[in-house]
Amino acid sequence: MAAAKSGLSEALAEAYASAPADAVIFDTIEIRHPAFIDDDGKPTAIRVVIGYEEIEARLEDDAPMDAGKVVKFIPGAFRFSLPGFEAGSVPSMRISLDNASREVTSHLEQAIAQTARIEVTYRPYLASDLSAPQMDPPYTMTLTNVHADVFQVTGTATLSDVHNWPFPRRRYTPDDFPGLVR
Repeated sequence: MAAAKSGLSEALAEAYASAPADAVIFDTIEIRHPAFIDDDGKPTAIRVVIGYEEIEARLEDDAPMDAGKVVKFIPGAFRFSLPGFEAGSVPSMRISLDNASREVTSHLEQAIAQTARIEVTYRPYLASDLSAPQMDPPYTMTLTNVHADVFQVTGTATLSDVHNWPFPRRRYTPDDFPGLVR
C-alpha cells in the first residue's frame, strides 16, 4: 500500500527495497520543447535511458507527447537525483547529460534561445515490464539554467507548480470507486 501512496508501482518499490539481481531498473528522461522538430517537421522529444542499448517502452496514457505509444529511448549517460519534498522549498533536481549527441545539443541550443518552457519527465521502467512507467504519475518538471557544450548538458529541473497539486493526490472517481454513485 505504501508503494501506491508514493506513486511507485509495487514491483518498482520492491526492486528499490530488496535490490534483487534480476530486477533491472531503466531510468529515463524525456525533454520536450516547441522548438524540437524532427526532419519531417513534426514535434519531437529527446528521450534518453541510462545504459548502453536503446529500449522501446510504452508511455503512460496521459503523456504530454505520444501518449500510450511505444517509443525509443536512446542510450546515454546522465546523472540526476530525485527531488526531495522538504517544507518551505521547491522540489528540484540537477540533471547532467554527458557526451550529448550533436542533435541533442542543437535542439537544446534552439530551446535556450526561446522563452517557452523546457519540460523534463522522469520515468523509471523495469526491464521485465516495459509496458508502462513504474511511477504514476511520472515526475514532470521545468528545466531551467540550461548550459550546453560539446561535452555536457546541465540544468536544474523544478516542480514549480507543486503548490497547486490536488490533495489528496489520488482522485476518487466513479470509474475507480463505483460505490460513489447510487
